[in-house]
Amino acid sequence: MCKLLRRSMIFRCHSLILGVYFFFLSDFTIFFLYREGSDQKLYPAMTHEEIEEWLGHIPVFTVTDKKGMVVVMRPDNNTSISYFFMSPVMANATLAQLQAAGAENMELQISAFSLGKLWFTIFKANSTDEGVKVKSPNSMENDEEGNEIVKGVEYRLVPDTRDLFGARMLLTMGEEENKALKDAGSITPEIAQAAIKKAMTSSPKFNRTYNEVPVFVIQQMRLVKQPVEGEKTENKEPETMLPMYFNLQTMVSTWQKFTSQSPETTGMEPAINLMDLSELVDLMQQESTVDWRKVILMPQTNVLTEPSAADVTSVGGTQSQIPGMGQTLGDL
Repeated sequence: MCKLLRRSMIFRCHSLILGVYFFFLSDFTIFFLYREGSDQKLYPAMTHEEIEEWLGHIPVFTVTDKKGMVVVMRPDNNTSISYFFMSPVMANATLAQLQAAGAENMELQISAFSLGKLWFTIFKANSTDEGVKVKSPNSMENDEEGNEIVKGVEYRLVPDTRDLFGARMLLTMGEEENKALKDAGSITPEIAQAAIKKAMTSSPKFNRTYNEVPVFVIQQMRLVKQPVEGEKTENKEPETMLPMYFNLQTMVSTWQKFTSQSPETTGMEPAINLMDLSELVDLMQQESTVDWRKVILMPQTNVLTEPSAADVTSVGGTQSQIPGMGQTLGDL
């Protein structure tokens, strides 16, 4: 029985055009099938508590009042929405828009929350079951008459638009675009425009601007986990982790630095995989041939510092320690 199908794409080159990385497929696409069988080890499903911990160090950002109460927006009388952003830049842009629209006197701010704490209680909960108490922005602080119970609040998790577009590019760049690039010898404005149009109109996934969060991974990359303080490490093999990234550019930059400094990986083509975060978490809650406990999510670079090339290792390569492995933002 097929438990997981992941589309792996091998890319030859990339260039930075219009603020977007363009990746060009090689002459074939590889499909990796993970199948259950008597000769394969099965790892137990992860519990809700394990997944909350796995997501715990990932911050999400939203607009709140000075007490940390989340802002609920109402585009119409029948819709109530709260936005949580993977990018603090996008959250600040939303705050600026609200202030420009007349909310400058409401003492709004950007607050960060742990994604692990919100995943099951907010994003995966049935919002129609319980009402949420909201307060009108024009009501006084202790004015209970200004309170209202609202049911069906929609909580939207918003990825960085650049990474969302990068995911669409990965899913739509094919042999036709690769051939056009080879024939042209370089990326022309016409090739770039055609690639952008195809990504915007033909992507099979990630066409919504919220609740579809792309996660990127290069199969050859591994991180070495630092031992916990006081843990005995004698005669113990270092534990390696597979890093997954929310930020495509950070992953590619880390890979470039690593391969440029490691003779063993010079010229190695990265096998880039793409998954949706929600689908990924669903898979983690099933018995699997993939040991999800050996996978780590890397936050945005403007929140925590990414590891340098010296801290990354490929399969079979020389392994290096990662400074600060296991560092979290805590329960924000």
